[in-house]
Amino acid sequence: MTESITVLYDTIRWEEKALVKSCEKNNVDINMIDCKKLILNLDKKQEYKNVLQRCVSYYRNLHSTAALEGLGANVINCLNTAVCAGNKLFTHMLLKKKGIKTPFASIAFSKENAIEILEKFGYPQVIKPTIGSWGRMIAKINDKESGEYIIDNRETMHPIYQIHYIEEFVKRPPRDIRAIMIGDAIVAAIYRYSGSKNWKTNMALGGKAEECKITNEMEQICFKARDAVHGQILGIDMMESQDRGLLVHEINNTTEYKNTVRVCNVDIPKMIVNYIKSFKK
Repeated sequence: MTESITVLYDTIRWEEKALVKSCEKNNVDINMIDCKKLILNLDKKQEYKNVLQRCVSYYRNLHSTAALEGLGANVINCLNTAVCAGNKLFTHMLLKKKGIKTPFASIAFSKENAIEILEKFGYPQVIKPTIGSWGRMIAKINDKESGEYIIDNRETMHPIYQIHYIEEFVKRPPRDIRAIMIGDAIVAAIYRYSGSKNWKTNMALGGKAEECKITNEMEQICFKARDAVHGQILGIDMMESQDRGLLVHEINNTTEYKNTVRVCNVDIPKMIVNYIKSFKK
């Protein structure tokens, strides 16, 4: 009997295509479901058993996971992970509870208080939306004038952008680290270097990648971070602070791994497929 897995997505990226190819190569049926076309009767048991959640949209991811889990499906990652890893504030607080070092951060709920934070802790600082990816809506604030301009603009946007999450600008090499975790293993890690004239390390913004050796310290941090958000398949992002060592600044619930596969020559799609297959129907 041919084995099968179900993948829920809303955007086809390199990662989703790689999962399809891996299944074809290894005689595994893959049921690709576009979340934008998904209809669930919430009062009737569904046929879904093990579902790999790959929706990019935080809100589609969150609500489809809640619905599927409520109907008895085993969703990877689970609802708890979707809620917590998808929100930078929630992640920060859970990491602190686990004793994991993070960039220093503050939260404000008005323009006036956000400016007060900037003035109190000095410039530069980084303002981030609590929900978002690919470096969008993240800005480095260098002075009060630019801070007032950026925050004024955010105050006219969706309410999520009126929650002002402000983080220290960490003194570090021009790179960060992404470690990929599958179950109980860190399968690979890369350095992500900032692109030309850009302080952000997101690969979508022109950064470059190279393999990063996994250390015992990284392993200990990543396992704690995974447990903090109850994750199974994660991308854990760390910075090398000149003053404080490794800091975890983000956990990715539907992590991208294209560049990790390319640079480290590890078959992450096959590892993910095998991990999902390990759960009994």
